[in-house]
Amino acid sequence: MTNHTVTSLFSGIGGFEVGFAQAGLTTAFMCEKDPVAQAVIRDRFSHVELFDDVTKMIQLPRTDVLVGGWPCQDLSQAGRLAGLEGSQSGLIVDVFRLLDASAHKPNTILLENVAFSLNLQKGWAIRYVTGELEKRGYRWAYRVLDTQRFGLPHRRRRIFICGMREGDPAGVLFDGLGGCAPSGHDAPADVGFYWTEGNRGVGWTPNAVPPLKGGSGLSIPSPPAIWTVQTGAFNTPGIEDAERLQGFEPGWTEAARDKKNSDRNRWRLVGNAVSVPVAAWLGRRLKESQYSTISYEEHGTKKSITHNAAWGGPDQSTRYIPDTWEGPSDPVTVSVANFGLQRPLPLSLRAAQGFLRRYLRSGLTKNQDFTRALATYCGLEALVPDYPL
Repeated sequence: MTNHTVTSLFSGIGGFEVGFAQAGLTTAFMCEKDPVAQAVIRDRFSHVELFDDVTKMIQLPRTDVLVGGWPCQDLSQAGRLAGLEGSQSGLIVDVFRLLDASAHKPNTILLENVAFSLNLQKGWAIRYVTGELEKRGYRWAYRVLDTQRFGLPHRRRRIFICGMREGDPAGVLFDGLGGCAPSGHDAPADVGFYWTEGNRGVGWTPNAVPPLKGGSGLSIPSPPAIWTVQTGAFNTPGIEDAERLQGFEPGWTEAARDKKNSDRNRWRLVGNAVSVPVAAWLGRRLKESQYSTISYEEHGTKKSITHNAAWGGPDQSTRYIPDTWEGPSDPVTVSVANFGLQRPLPLSLRAAQGFLRRYLRSGLTKNQDFTRALATYCGLEALVPDYPL
């Protein structure tokens, strides 16, 4: 893959593009409708041609690689769950419309979305996408990858779908299928959780933060909270730490700060972004795939069971791979304590107390040490004995 061009749809703040640049690939065309994200693109990618609405594009520019993290709002467990019938996630149809309208079709297509799309409506959205790729002569593979296996303390599981007209997309994605987590922390020094939840779940994540999100059920920016076990402190990352947790340099989204000097838009954009180190790994795999082969066929099964990877195409039946490792063959794991938040902010007492009350009322299994530490932080120790832990 030399002397090729890359086109990006649903570009967001450029996670694919920054990662690809680190892998030595250059993006020549971007498309993003959100005016706030456009401000970041114009600030960071002033040399790249930018179009503002995928639904108004007539055809693709001549390109070898097409990438896009298409909107996840209707496929996310935290979203509307409307599936591809939703107004946002349904925009994937424009990808295939543009492919049909373009005389020169890209050899490689790489798409990204939330891992929950494999579960919603029994994975119908993923079957739709792979089926449309097959109709256009693409072999395909998909795999769930987790950001915390790529050197960031951020549990962020995303599905990546790769289609290729020439080449082996499984060879691109499946490096490290048989891997396992490196030995690490005996006990968590920090635990990430969602302070905006507490009724149905808490996003409990030892030594890392749960997935950064573009919003919350409370309709406010929702940085996760971090409990430092040894000290009993409860903090949240600042926006620049959130950018770092996605692999961007601090201040990457500064252009999205609004006239009221609010970072609300920045949180939304960072929460919706593609993680940079995952994109960089994928870019390197794209460059290297023609020179190396990997063995993966022995993992496949024709039976559609709970799985996080699969492959197929016009010339081969679908094979599913259950319970695969969600990282590369050479994973890098960093704890959030060693990552070092540069500007942590104390979790406000109002936020902590609200979470504690929701958590205590819920039927969730309680971690006693966490509950007592949080009650102490809130000054509400008297509440805890009233609830079975």
